[in-house]
Amino acid sequence: MKFPKEVNRYCPTCRKHTKHSVSKYKASKERALNHGRRRVNRKKKGYGSFPKEIFKKNAKINKKTVPIFECSDCGKKHYGKSYRVKKFELQQV
Repeated sequence: MKFPKEVNRYCPTCRKHTKHSVSKYKASKERALNHGRRRVNRKKKGYGSFPKEIFKKNAKINKKTVPIFECSDCGKKHYGKSYRVKKFELQQV
């Protein structure tokens, strides 16, 4: 899917339509002390194999990609509608 790098869009903080620069959402590094990681580490401690079954029947091929819009006036970021596509390409219009 081809998506423009700049979009004219409504900004709720400015309360008007402004230019927004578009980027793709990228997940940050997982925290080592978050609850799910602590739980898995506790289950794995002193155990022979992996305690949870590893899911092998993958139904979905594509991940959802979320565009992030950043307002040129105030610098606030807004999430857009997520798309399930194989390729999400930002291009200059």
